[in-house]
Amino acid sequence: MTLPLFGPTEDPGPSFVRLLDLTGYLPPVLGDSTKGRIEVAHGTTVVAIRFAGGVVMAGDRRATEGYSIAHRRIEKVFAADNFSGVAIAGAAGPAIELVKLFQTQLEHYEKVEGQALTLDGKANQLSNMVRSNLPMAMQGLVVVPLFAGYDEVSNRGRIFTYDVTGGRYEETDHHATGSGGRDARTTIKLGYREGMDRDDVIRLALTALYEAADEDSATGGPDVVRGIYPTVATITADGFESVNDSEVSGLFAELIGQKTVLSAGPSGVFVGSGAGSAQSASRKATSARTTKSSRPPSGQKAQRSKTISAKGSPEQDNPGGKPGRQGGERS
Repeated sequence: MTLPLFGPTEDPGPSFVRLLDLTGYLPPVLGDSTKGRIEVAHGTTVVAIRFAGGVVMAGDRRATEGYSIAHRRIEKVFAADNFSGVAIAGAAGPAIELVKLFQTQLEHYEKVEGQALTLDGKANQLSNMVRSNLPMAMQGLVVVPLFAGYDEVSNRGRIFTYDVTGGRYEETDHHATGSGGRDARTTIKLGYREGMDRDDVIRLALTALYEAADEDSATGGPDVVRGIYPTVATITADGFESVNDSEVSGLFAELIGQKTVLSAGPSGVFVGSGAGSAQSASRKATSARTTKSSRPPSGQKAQRSKTISAKGSPEQDNPGGKPGRQGGERS
């Protein structure tokens, strides 16, 4: 195998995508001969939330084909490099290939130039890749990534969103995209506050995915039976780090316990926390309903007392103790 050689005017430079194009390894774009829509797996809801130390990214694990579940354990959050990550929504196959190409592009640039791209440069590179996918997007293979990273220049987390034409937009504090993105964004808006720490932001991200799954059939919620939980990662000054499943499952157990207690207790009142408190509150509510239903209404009790007093006792009706006709007999 020989390395490709290029003239001065054809040198691809640090662009790995251009290198693939010149050597003929870039995947071909579907032509007009494609008839109808191709049924492919689609990834759904992903979120990114900024916190004091960086950014939290999370995504559910479900991929759908039409109204069917195609995959239950798909990964949607990936490390782009040491200090950035990308989450995918849209056609799953092209999206995963785009992420792999993006990862290779960043590594290729760093090796050729001897230094890593800035966070803005990485966002621009991803924008060009999304734009190059536009012909396939016009045929239904839409890829809409969510990019976030830790900016070592400004020492803060940043979030970037894209449209199908490659348009790049920077979000201030949070964003969610995918089929359940609207419900997730609403949940995040209601719960987000400036200065939240890592654990609070992870809880908020999981709550957003939970609420999105409750409204959107294409978004997968926590699957306790199979042990499937959303993918969560943090990007800080220490780099990209995945949150382990044991921590995510514990936070989901806490979330479900709180929601169970809220549904068992009075409206709008937080009774307690944990699954044990939920079961206790449910038993108390059931006991209270049973006791209440077994007691006669106060009006009926007073009415019976009044009737007995009006009739009187047998001694009052026959003070002398002499035998006589009973009240029930006729003369």
